[in-house]
Amino acid sequence: MSVSDELGELRRPPDVNAADCPSRLVLEHVTSRWGVLVLAELLDGMRRFSELRRAVGGVSEKMLAQTLQTLERDGFVHREAHPVIPPRVEYTLTPLGEEAARQVWALARWSEDRVPAVLAARESYDRAKAAQARA
Repeated sequence: MSVSDELGELRRPPDVNAADCPSRLVLEHVTSRWGVLVLAELLDGMRRFSELRRAVGGVSEKMLAQTLQTLERDGFVHREAHPVIPPRVEYTLTPLGEEAARQVWALARWSEDRVPAVLAARESYDRAKAAQARA
């Protein structure tokens, strides 16, 4: 879908439950595994690519580059390339990106805090399923 198509969709009020609503892509981009972690890391300020790669455990260079490009296109991240040798590229949050980062970081922190409850629920579920399978 082109940007003009997406803008045409905005004639209707945004509705994330509508299959063709552009808000779905926005939601997907900011809540993806790498999107959340990159946004959160940038809350602490400007980072270079290599700093982000070290900070966001498990992300490949390719996925980090794709994530940053997507977040930049959506207006969440500002990329500044300095014309020096070797090239130096810095990433910062835009005001829109800072707003999104604070929202998803709150969810990420909540998920960290709730790990024990989730693990207990999984164990209970698995025991019940195993008991059903034996019956």
